[in-house]
Amino acid sequence: SKEAIVIPRKKSNKEAVLEALASTVQRQDPTAYPYQFQDDSYLSPRTSTEFKLFSLSQESGRAAAKYFVNSNPKLFTKDFAEPHIPCLMPESVALRLEEVSQEALEERISLRKVSAAVEMYDQLLQSTAVSMETTHKLLDLICLYCDRDPVQEGDVHVFNALITAVPDVREKFNERWDLELLNQMNEQKVRPNLLTFNSVLKALRRCGFLAKTFSPQTLNEMKALGIPSLATYEHILAVFYKSEVLQDVLTELEGTSFTCQDPNDLFFTTAMKMCLDGKDLELGYKVHSLVEVGENWRLLGDSYQQGLYGRFFNLLCMMEHIDVVLKWYSRIVPSGMKNLLQALDTDSRLDLLPTIWKIKALGHDNKVDLVEELLSLMAREEHSQVQESFAACALDIKSVFDGRPSMEWSTSSLSHISTLLLRANKLQKADMLQLFKDKNRVPGALLSSFLTACRCSASPQRAVELVQLSAAFGLPTTPELAKRTQAEFELNG
Repeated sequence: SKEAIVIPRKKSNKEAVLEALASTVQRQDPTAYPYQFQDDSYLSPRTSTEFKLFSLSQESGRAAAKYFVNSNPKLFTKDFAEPHIPCLMPESVALRLEEVSQEALEERISLRKVSAAVEMYDQLLQSTAVSMETTHKLLDLICLYCDRDPVQEGDVHVFNALITAVPDVREKFNERWDLELLNQMNEQKVRPNLLTFNSVLKALRRCGFLAKTFSPQTLNEMKALGIPSLATYEHILAVFYKSEVLQDVLTELEGTSFTCQDPNDLFFTTAMKMCLDGKDLELGYKVHSLVEVGENWRLLGDSYQQGLYGRFFNLLCMMEHIDVVLKWYSRIVPSGMKNLLQALDTDSRLDLLPTIWKIKALGHDNKVDLVEELLSLMAREEHSQVQESFAACALDIKSVFDGRPSMEWSTSSLSHISTLLLRANKLQKADMLQLFKDKNRVPGALLSSFLTACRCSASPQRAVELVQLSAAFGLPTTPELAKRTQAEFELNG
């Protein structure tokens, strides 16, 4: 059914005509081409690169127009729009309120007139009190700009951001490596800083073959000024990605203590990744020794980046003797628990598995895949010397599963725990048969072992439940279990 279009007899407000026109337009088709790209079908982007470039160009055009309007407000004095559209007019930067008042103070704060705001605040305090909210706004302004008004001139931080953005708006490598911005800095006498050089190196990483030619030149310039940071060397490593380059860098940085000077000072993560990829244990030790100098450990990054540093532990698990691995295990927080389990298996040191499990503060006890790997290793073969400790570990793992509903029991985990408890004659401490029933899991090959345990503990009722469970799942071993139960137990009725 078509909705009737109601045209008002007279305008109720300034937007009435626009509202009437809007009511004639249906909601945009979600499957149609985006509205922002419908002006010129020839220029419509067809790849992800073109889409990104189009969007950036469009937003850049808006920003450029806004800048031109605000920089030349005298050229845009007439307002023809009805109703008034504030975003199309120059922003008001002139002070309108001259009297000493809280409203005048808030006007100066909103226009970021720091000096004028501080002067007005001092005058207000001599005659009246200033609200706490306005005081906090002034303090925020001072924290941002200190005691001076914000500069209006394209400064070094703006140039740094523009240099970093160049690869996003240029497609060809030689266009990305364009010294126009650096020449403009020189013409405007804007002195480059550490972040400027690092921005150049960061842009060079996306300039293909040109990076290997110009990044060493940039590094030499920085060395001449004595300003390289860890981010500088991280960019160099990313460009060349060779063990020889990492070896030279570590030799140069040996024994040096660093402070964070660049948000991208994440050298250690990239360096350790190179060591792991190249299986170079010696370089891995050198990287770690540099981390331990002074407070370099603070430059490992956030918790996610520090997790990546667990690559060092993975490298140890692959290349070192298990005794050395265990020593390092007590020193660092490993993210490579699976590698450790594999290393213990390779060196036939499965007796250490319960000890590894006890270190639950690492947060590995909530990772189902790791827990199942641990249970699988303990249950794979029978070890008479460690059955007691394996069974105790299995009971502890069961308590973890019971206490965390989010951790779902699998048939394999139930079977492994049951096997470990059966071998240590501790099945009575855990009602595993009931767990199989509650979780709707099939015991499978364990049924015969369960029946033997029932006989040892003189539990005919359990044996009957076992046969009933097997029959409920329709297992082919049901007749054999029933025959054994009748022969081995005294059944009432």
